[in-house]
Amino acid sequence: MNEDTIAAIATALGEGSIAVVRVSGQDAVDTVAKVFKSKQNLREAVSHTVHYGWIVDPQHDQVLDEVLVTVMKGPRSFTAEDVVEISTHGGIVAVKSVLELLLRHGARLAEPGEFTKRAFLNGRIDLAQAEAVIDLIRSKSDRAFQVARRQAEGSLSKQIIPMRQQLIELLAHVEVNIDYPEHDVEDVTSGFIRDNCSSVLREVEQLLIKSNEGKILREGIVTVIVGRPNAGKSSLLNALARENKAIVTDIPGTTRDIVEESVSLSGIPLRLLDTAGIRETSDKVEQIGVERSHGALNEADLILLVLNHHEPLHEDERKLLKQLKDRSTIVVVNKIDLPGQLEIEEVEQDYSRDRIVFLSAKEGNGIDLLEKAVSGLFFSGAVESGDITYVSNARHIALLHQTKRSLEEAISATQESVPIDLIQIDIAASWESLGQILGDAAGDSLLDQIFSQFCLGK
Repeated sequence: MNEDTIAAIATALGEGSIAVVRVSGQDAVDTVAKVFKSKQNLREAVSHTVHYGWIVDPQHDQVLDEVLVTVMKGPRSFTAEDVVEISTHGGIVAVKSVLELLLRHGARLAEPGEFTKRAFLNGRIDLAQAEAVIDLIRSKSDRAFQVARRQAEGSLSKQIIPMRQQLIELLAHVEVNIDYPEHDVEDVTSGFIRDNCSSVLREVEQLLIKSNEGKILREGIVTVIVGRPNAGKSSLLNALARENKAIVTDIPGTTRDIVEESVSLSGIPLRLLDTAGIRETSDKVEQIGVERSHGALNEADLILLVLNHHEPLHEDERKLLKQLKDRSTIVVVNKIDLPGQLEIEEVEQDYSRDRIVFLSAKEGNGIDLLEKAVSGLFFSGAVESGDITYVSNARHIALLHQTKRSLEEAISATQESVPIDLIQIDIAASWESLGQILGDAAGDSLLDQIFSQFCLGK
């Protein structure tokens, strides 16, 4: 149990209708009661009730703000401690003055992520659930939010726990056979060990299969829009962003620097980079833009190569088609509302039809086909967020790979007649790696690193 009572502003600083100060700890109710004036004594408040009143500086008998105070007593609270939330008027002055008053009356300013850290330390959530909270806050799309929400509710933990249980039962069988061979217990054969390890390995591999997709949903796809001037790159960015983010004119070379925008395409977060049109030019400023376009291509996860349906292929485009055919590239044939002059058969020599999309960015026609093509390129089937667990956290993925290696070594050892007391080492290592995902025996430095990424009031 943490003895300190902590406080922090839980809402974003700035103008708004309300702001919230969160207080947690064994003296949370008493600390707020010192500065809260109401008809009811807050110390006698029933849990999960809301109280109207004023925050008053008792030293100067000065009313700071008219507020609503919510009392949630542990363990039925986010931190599993007594929690009080004070809803003040929005704006920086009111909420900061309330926080400063609480700090003068016994509370300590919370460290980043300390509320969630306390929820973990008090056993309300495991570490995988705690890390999902920050993914909820940082979600870039509806699907990413739903995946993070499921993990915060324990979807990953519910898959890890049975695997660890199976491994610990296997370890127990091995221990009994090693330490008490004279007892009447089931012999642990190599086949028995292999079957159990293979069962857990299959489940680990299933999680890893979805890990790349999970990472995409969490972090997004760096997407570069490239092509010759006037192919409609900026129009495509505007169509995907559903607003006019980039300047569109009939004058070639309008975009001279990289224009960036984040969008959600069928639940897939894309970080779009609209680049300068690639062509030979004597304009020094445009030359710099073209160089940056080539540089952006090197960083791209996805390339949208835009061709003009209304014009024949240019030599610059032929070079790009050859250069990018082995990358994650989708050819976007734009301006299909105009008569066609593009030699599409030449494009199809290097690109399959599922990597070629016909659309009109100006009219908004065909955007759904682009969404389908992007999803097909990065996801095995439709992007789902229902009952599928996407592993998206890099720490979790690394630990699953460690688990996989340990299980594979244990299975290999059974086939080489290695003594079971040596095989036991690999089984124990896999059990420990899975436990680290949930936070079993997590060191202070790891916890500090994880929770320092949170904001102060979370």
